[in-house]
Amino acid sequence: MKKLFLLCALIGLLAACGGEDASSATDNQETEEKKELTFGATAGPYSDMVTKAIKPILEAKGYTIELVEFSDYMQPNLALSQEDIDANLFQHKIYLESFATEHELELSEVVSVPTAPMGIYSATFESFDDITEGSTIAIPNDPTNAARAFLILQDAGLITIDSSLDPLTVSEKDVENNVKKLKFQPIEAAQLPRAVDSVDLSAVPGNFAIAAKMNLLDAIQLENMPDQYRNRVVVNTKDLETSWVKDIQEAIESEEFEKTIDEQFKGFGKPEWMESK
Repeated sequence: MKKLFLLCALIGLLAACGGEDASSATDNQETEEKKELTFGATAGPYSDMVTKAIKPILEAKGYTIELVEFSDYMQPNLALSQEDIDANLFQHKIYLESFATEHELELSEVVSVPTAPMGIYSATFESFDDITEGSTIAIPNDPTNAARAFLILQDAGLITIDSSLDPLTVSEKDVENNVKKLKFQPIEAAQLPRAVDSVDLSAVPGNFAIAAKMNLLDAIQLENMPDQYRNRVVVNTKDLETSWVKDIQEAIESEEFEKTIDEQFKGFGKPEWMESK
């Protein structure tokens, strides 16, 4: 009887292990072959990009796509890490890496997408040549976007920046030569579109310009955006090699996607991989 009991126990243990392996294999297969995907994006141009440029291509491949809109920059990554959504589109590389490190998340980019550039807008001047000495320019009060504003001004020849520094982290203290003696007024990025009418110049990030129904092409100058600042589709790292992630990348790299961008997202700066095709 004792031998029989041990034999039965061993068989039960093997069966249980086999059941767990089978269950795990089934879960992996379902993840690999899933056809219902949920995208997260901030409300505005990138939720529009999911709906107008990505969703139709994936639906043609047999997917069902649901969009979840977010009103802040915290929740899309947290929701992704908790698997409430499958992918998100709202952030650039610098923000992704910083957020993932700070919150100990395993997130990875899939592909970068055309992104609305920051622009210098003015209701006072029609070009940089018209700018008078001592003019005030409103710039974002967060370091990442402020650095972008200073790079635009340097490209326009209005300031020079210490060339030994990382251009992605420069600030006002790094300005070596202020040709027009511009006065910098840091304010919250979301308020920069309103500042166009109250200051001489305003450096407005593209997403806030679009949200305020500004025409990107009305800018005195649009930034020559470094690829690190272009938004990207992001997924959980564990999903990177799945077929559905590869289908997302294939959709974004398609001619149909670029055609939609050219027609409906005018002024958006294309990433290097798209420009080099």
